[in-house]
Amino acid sequence: MAVQLAQIATEAGVSIPTVSKVLNSRPDVSRATRDRVAAVLERHGYEIRSRPRMATGFLDMRVVNLDQAWSEAIVRGAAEAAKVNGKDLVLAVEPDPVECDDWVMHALERGSDGLLSVVAVPSAEARRQLAEAGIPLVVVDPLHRVPEGTYSVAATNFQGAFDAAQHLLELGHRHIATITGPLDQDNGIARLAGFQAALQQAGVPIDDDLIVRTQYGVDQGYDATRLLLTRDTRPTAIFAASDDTALGAIRALRESDLRVPDDMSVIGFDDLPHSSWIDPPLTTIRQPLAQMGSAAVDAIVRVRSGRHPAARTELSTTLVVRSSTSPLPD
Repeated sequence: MAVQLAQIATEAGVSIPTVSKVLNSRPDVSRATRDRVAAVLERHGYEIRSRPRMATGFLDMRVVNLDQAWSEAIVRGAAEAAKVNGKDLVLAVEPDPVECDDWVMHALERGSDGLLSVVAVPSAEARRQLAEAGIPLVVVDPLHRVPEGTYSVAATNFQGAFDAAQHLLELGHRHIATITGPLDQDNGIARLAGFQAALQQAGVPIDDDLIVRTQYGVDQGYDATRLLLTRDTRPTAIFAASDDTALGAIRALRESDLRVPDDMSVIGFDDLPHSSWIDPPLTTIRQPLAQMGSAAVDAIVRVRSGRHPAARTELSTTLVVRSSTSPLPD
């Protein structure tokens, strides 16, 4: 594609960025230049993308559920940013984490200034129709890496998991277990990879017996921890890939008469509101959830104003040390 655009630029006597502006109906090109470049583009089979529709004042946001504090925090951040930008946020709560095309079609029929989809990536056909209508789409924490040309906002999952493992290593732990998230999702894959990278960097062998591959959730953390306690090598610390998973792990440890952190340290990932109220308060990796929602709205506002944000935005995670981790006893 880059070579073809370069050829078009040469034929039209303009720069490649100017060709891109005309192709995307950017307003900052003179009429004469626009007409000349458009003629060359059309001769080569390019279709000029429509300019965004007139503003409706609405932003559409889709979440899988609102039962989790995780989703609520993202929605709250988006709602606050929408209000600042004079937009009304239209929220759809749908159970399917993958199929969201009906939601896209509804927004297209009604009109929208932009779509924010939490985790779900619309199909290629739905994305094409959005592009033709000039309606920007941002996927927040996508389950899978989004196709080229689609905006996304996520957290630094790899680095967060690396920091979690490194924290436990610095406390002297070497037999560290992890209870993963779903490994068919980008965030679950990245968190396991970050955890393993920290161990490898420290020269600590990766023990597959101390890795329980499962889903996020309290029940999953509980069951995984009970399984870990049957292993020949009992861990001295657990990195749970979500705070809810960590909560289940702590429950299982208590039922086995093990104290946290005296007998076993536990660290989570998310920093949900209840995490500081767990007994003991949970050491965790803070995801900037509200900021992720806000950043998605800001990306839409930037696109509609003719500016182009980065295709993929990753917001930094932060280690929050509380009372559920402690140095390995001598």
